[in-house]
Amino acid sequence: MTHSTEVSWQVDGIDMFGTFVSPEGAGPHPAVVMVAGSGPTDRDWTSPLLPGANGTAALLAEAFAADGIASLRYDKRASGPHVAENLPAMVGRMSMQSHLDELVTATHVLAERQDVDAARIIGLGNSEGCLHVLHYATSAQKPEFAGIVLAAPPGRSIGAVLLTQLRTQLGLVPNGAELFPLVEQAAARYSAGEAMSPDPRLPEGVRMVLSSFEAPANLPFARELWAEDATVALPDVQVPALVLIGRKDAQVDADLDGGPLQAAAAGMAEVTFAFPANANHVLKQDLRSPQERAAAPGSGYNEPDAVLDPEAAETIRTWIRDLLS
Repeated sequence: MTHSTEVSWQVDGIDMFGTFVSPEGAGPHPAVVMVAGSGPTDRDWTSPLLPGANGTAALLAEAFAADGIASLRYDKRASGPHVAENLPAMVGRMSMQSHLDELVTATHVLAERQDVDAARIIGLGNSEGCLHVLHYATSAQKPEFAGIVLAAPPGRSIGAVLLTQLRTQLGLVPNGAELFPLVEQAAARYSAGEAMSPDPRLPEGVRMVLSSFEAPANLPFARELWAEDATVALPDVQVPALVLIGRKDAQVDADLDGGPLQAAAAGMAEVTFAFPANANHVLKQDLRSPQERAAAPGSGYNEPDAVLDPEAAETIRTWIRDLLS
């Protein structure tokens, strides 16, 4: 029988909240700290922007507990049920460092528990969360991670990944392909340190995505994130790593991102790659056609009937069990 406990702590005077899940027995247990993806994605890896509350991180926590592994998943200060009270205090303070600070403190909370073995903590990130796990693993942090799992990491700059996503999105709009150069022009301005200034001829949804990188609440983080990609830090990782990108991922690509990541890890014997055939961006099973996925990329993430992709889940669980054995 597993046990879930609400935990809280502070980072720079702002409350953070998480869920600790422990397996049966007194421990000390090995543990996983899970880091959510971008935007308002919460500790369970659900988002108010997408339907459903069936979050992948909550499902993984139960799977890990069945393997005798504890876990901690947490809401970033700018996500989850406390975002309304936290966000005003975060305006202008969000950065890659502030996200790393959140992970550092969460890992300390986990390591300080008597029922957790601090020498056997694994960092697991999804999407943008992979970048924060990488920054922890490649900086002078204590405790060190025993290993890391990177689920759907970007193998190109976030800006380049976004352009691919927006090209696909515009491809579904009449004459959308003709509008894509306007997206490239906005991205080029932003990359040069100028205002994004998306063209009014672009669809409203595309303009909103581009403009979100300039929202005051997201700065300076958004500008830092724009240039981030996992290939930069991956060669500096000194612990075993599992890199996993699903073939049905509509946000990062097993070839466009997986290829550069494999090149960056060339010669690194302790880096393992996996490309589950039917896993989507949040490791749920997706059996739809490419056309169906392109038309509704977030569908199947958190709906009640969405299930963990069996291949992805077993790959992660087996890799962790083997590492900790």
